[in-house]
Order: sequence, then structure tokens, then C-alpha cells
Amino acid sequence: MTVHSKLQPYIDAWTHSIESVNELVSPLTEGEWNRPTECPYWSVRDIVSHIIGFECELLGDPRPIHTLPSDLRHITSETARYTEVPVDIRRHHTAPEMTSELEYTIIRRSRQLRNESRQPDATVRGIGGGEVTLEEQLWARVFDVWVHEQDLRRALDKPGNLASAAAVLSRDFVLRALPKLVAHDAGARPGSAVVFDVHGPLEFMRTIRVNAEGRGSIDSAVSLGPAVTFVLDWETFLRLLTGRVRPAAVAGQVKIEGDQDLAEAILAHIAVTR
Repeated sequence: MTVHSKLQPYIDAWTHSIESVNELVSPLTEGEWNRPTECPYWSVRDIVSHIIGFECELLGDPRPIHTLPSDLRHITSETARYTEVPVDIRRHHTAPEMTSELEYTIIRRSRQLRNESRQPDATVRGIGGGEVTLEEQLWARVFDVWVHEQDLRRALDKPGNLASAAAVLSRDFVLRALPKLVAHDAGARPGSAVVFDVHGPLEFMRTIRVNAEGRGSIDSAVSLGPAVTFVLDWETFLRLLTGRVRPAAVAGQVKIEGDQDLAEAILAHIAVTR
């Protein structure tokens, strides 16, 4: 059996992004590994540790046994604790140790994915527990690795891959959160529409429509007379939806037309991932 054709695009996008991460960090000096990133509380080293940790979990490696320090103030939930363990355990690893482990993890995981013979809708264990389809698991890994690749690029001032295959899949992954955000979280009125007009390396327009029952949906058709239109660049859109920057910090890069109260309510809930 070979990899299912529906899964191959996810594997290809993941491969390109994680190899880009490897290329970014391989030449770093020891000090550069400690450089802060926009990912709250995490350094360059922490992001790479996170990527390694989650890929090792999907490889079936045992979870590290490790007690977190009590002074990590961003650990406010069990999910955060679960995510932090493989990060904190590597905080004293040297640059050569980090690059060697990353390279070895990529080799092992790539081999595993090349031998994948299950169907896209096969039920698998999600990271941290629960069950998801194999396709959803791979899509989530593309999103996670690519978003962190962009964290690293901004921290290291090495922009790139903003319109890669992983970027497109990551866009589609996060866009799924917008209907609930607009209709439920921000409370847009039934019958209204909100438009996101995004320009830059990845250019697109999406309309979120709220039906008579107050449920949201998303499409790429033009809306006549939307309640709110947001016009912004792709990287700002990404940074807002992933909680990397607060709306007030990029107010000059976001043009808003229409209902200001609704726009503020949407921006108050815009960080759909962390």
C-alpha cells in the first residue's frame, strides 16, 4: 500500500515546512537559541522543542517524566502543562543537541509517513488524547509546524514561505473557526455578513454569513452591504488569529469599514489558537 492521494498534500506540506525549520536553526549560535519569539513565553529553543516533542509523540515515543518548575506563570491549565513538559525538559540542551534531535526526528517521522497505509478517515489518537481522523491529525501538524516556522522567521528576521503549500493549508485550517467567532462569540445579528479582505503573499476574500437561526457559514462569494469589512495583510491576519499580537498593536494595519461595535467584538475574540 502507498500513501493515500488525499493525504500526500499534507505530508508534502509538512515536509517542506519542517525541513525549512531545520534549515533556519541549524546555523544558529548558542545565544540565538534563547531569542524570544511572538509565541507567548517561548524562545527559539522552546518552539523547536515543542515541534520535536509532538512529532515524537506521534512516533509513539513515551512521554517524558518531568516535573515543571512552579514559577511558570503561563501554565494555567492541564493542556498548557501537557504542552510545556517536552519544552521545559529541553531548556538546557545545547545547540548541537537540539539540531541533532530535530534532524533525527524528521528522519524518523518522514519514514513513518512514507509508510502510511491507512485511509484519511481512519480514527487515530490525537495529541494529548481523544480521537481524530488521520487527515485531521496531519492537517493539524501542518498548521502547527508552519505557524511555528513563521514564529521562528519573525524572531530571526528571515521571512519566507508565506505563500507555501503549508501556508495555504494553514489558512484553510484556521478559517474554519471564523463562522463561530463571528456568529456566536461576537454575536453578529442574523442575516448579517462580515468580510475579511486579505492581501499580500497569500491573497483571498472570505465572507462569513449569519443565517436566520444565528449560525455562521463561510464562503468566497462577494457580499453586498456587509455589516463589517476587515482589510488587512496576510501576515497580520495570521498573527491576530494565532494570538501572536493584540489588535491594538496592529490597529494601523487593519482597515475597518462598517459597524464599529461589531468589529470590536470580533477583534476581542480574534485569537482562535495560541
